[in-house]
Order: sequence, then structure tokens, then C-alpha cells
Amino acid sequence: MRVGVLVEQVLAPVPGGTGRYARELARALAATAPAGGSVTGWTAWHRDVGPAAVEGVSGPRRLPLPRRGLVAAWERGLGPGLPRVDVVHAPTPLAPPRRRTPLVVTVHDAVPWTHPGLLTPRGVAWHRTAIGAAAQHADRIVVPTAAVAAELAGHVPELRPDRVVVVGEGVADELREPPADADRRAARLGLPDAYLLSLATLEPRKGLDVLLAALADPKAPDLPLLLVGQPGWGGVDPATMARELGLPADRVRTLGRISDQDLAVVLHRATALAAPSRSEGFGLPPLEAMAAGVPVVVSDAPALVEVTGGAALVAPREDPAALARALAEAVDPTGRAERISAGRERAAHYSWSAAANELWRLYSTLGT
Repeated sequence: MRVGVLVEQVLAPVPGGTGRYARELARALAATAPAGGSVTGWTAWHRDVGPAAVEGVSGPRRLPLPRRGLVAAWERGLGPGLPRVDVVHAPTPLAPPRRRTPLVVTVHDAVPWTHPGLLTPRGVAWHRTAIGAAAQHADRIVVPTAAVAAELAGHVPELRPDRVVVVGEGVADELREPPADADRRAARLGLPDAYLLSLATLEPRKGLDVLLAALADPKAPDLPLLLVGQPGWGGVDPATMARELGLPADRVRTLGRISDQDLAVVLHRATALAAPSRSEGFGLPPLEAMAAGVPVVVSDAPALVEVTGGAALVAPREDPAALARALAEAVDPTGRAERISAGRERAAHYSWSAAANELWRLYSTLGT
């Protein structure tokens, strides 16, 4: 069976979690391919598609339209499909029209309906249209959690429950252990001995304003906060927000987008990870932190609660005081070993190889 996977999101200016999903999924599919199975990556037309190359995956091959033209064509049910494949898997709602080849589309969350104010108006409109089209025409819709399946069912009437499949995610191999030169990397990055970590795109949905307000609470642990992630939309400016809250200049540091090797070091050395998102579809950073033996604090967003499965401390969304108390508990040495053990046990329930094996079984059931 020949599977074509769109890896276009890997080349996006801000790939975010969906970019990692596309890359890791394609890699895992290639690594677990049954006899006779193959995986080819596809992108829009870019001059350089090298950054979308994935280990074990053929290509990436370019479609004849640049991204903007491809999006416009596919919105209208026109434009090129992926040739010479038996199944197409679109890891985001950006998907070609369903023609003769079975189509699988991953929908990561229901944010365009549940929290439209956390996206641009254009983003809301595009995602609603694309997800609606996928609900009507795709052979299967893959979602990362039961929480997303339930939310979509309440907002997308075209989506038939028998065509929705819950397939979890996993932890990238590069993040499971710090690299051999971890000390050198830590020194270059100027990592403090103890710190809180946020691993998120800098945009309103991630609740960074709530996290910074929590740090200003006297009950919060007196630790610096490191922010790993690219700026997204919405003009989120952590430095300005921290200054307006009266936080010391050295209390919050933004590292931006860093390599997976550096991220592994930052992740494994963190005292605790905070994920106070207003909405999520899965929550890779909490899973990655739990696998690394780092205590986790999440918001009560349903998907985060589902994925962490009782192994994380939970604070209500939009409640900085509660988040401050949860962070203090997370860094308290009392019970830390139990929290770490529970997190690792929970993280072991998820892996990219397990996700890929589920998808190969799914692909085999789809007839052309």
C-alpha cells in the first residue's frame, strides 16, 4: 500500500504542534510500514523543500501550485491530487478533494467553534470551511482525543460518528533523552539551575497572559520562566506583559524556536512545565514533559485533562491564583517523586509507533 502524506505544514512560517505532528506521523508510518507499504511526503510548490524531508519517507515531492494557490484551488474542490498513491493522509484540514483515492484527514481541535476569538476571523472561516468539507468527503476523520471527537460532534452536523477515529500522538525520539553534549548546550543557552518552562507558540490560545499573571502572585514559586516557541498571531509580547505585571526583568526569558537537541536539554532540566491553554486538541508539551520526568501543570481544557490522565496538576482556565498554587505544588519536593513516576507511567500509554500502527490498520480497511 502506498500512502501519500502532506508534509506542507512542516514548511509553514510557524509550524507549531501541527508541523511536529506531520513530521513525526510521517516518520512513524515509514518506520512501521507493513511489507509492501511505502510513504511519500508531498508539499505545495516551494523552491526548497529540504526542510520537509523526513527520515524513511520518500520525497518530499512538490505539487504544481504554490501554497496560496493550492489552498485556493482545494477550497473550491479543484487543483491537483496526490498521484500514484493508494491512500492520502492530510495531517491538517488542508486536504485535496476526495476523488478516486481514499482520503484521511486529521482534525486537531474544535477551536474554530468552541473558542473562535482565539483565532483570526480569517482563520476561523477557513478552518470551519475546510473541516466541514472534510467531514462531508473524507473517508475518515482522525482526531487526537475523545474530547475533540465530542466537541466536533456538537458543532459539525455533517460529521458521521462512524467515520471518526481517535488516534493519539507520541513523543519524538529526540526528546526522550538529552543529547551527550547536554552540559555544553545548557551553558550556551544560559539555563538556570531551576526554572519553569512553557513550550508553546506565543499566541492568545496558549494562556501565556494567565501564566505571567500567576507568576506575579506571591504564592507562585520564585523561579524564572523560560518560554520556548515562535511568535504566532495576536501580538503576544511576554516581555511587555511581564513588565506591566511588575515582574523583574530576569524573571521571564524567551528562547524562541530552538532545535530538538536544545529542546531536549531545556525540557529534561525543567523544574516543572506549565500548559495553561484555553483550548487544546491534544497537548504534546505536557506529554513530552511527563516522558522526560518533569512535573506538569495544565489547565482544565478537556483534552489536556484527558491526555495527562490524572498525572498532572490541574488549574481552572483564566484563574492565575489557582495556577500559582498549582505551580507551587508542582515544584515542592514533597511528593515530587510520585508526580514524576505518575507522569512517566501516563506518557508510556502514548507513542508514535502505536499511532502509526493504528493508522496502517485503518488504511487497509479503505477501498478505492
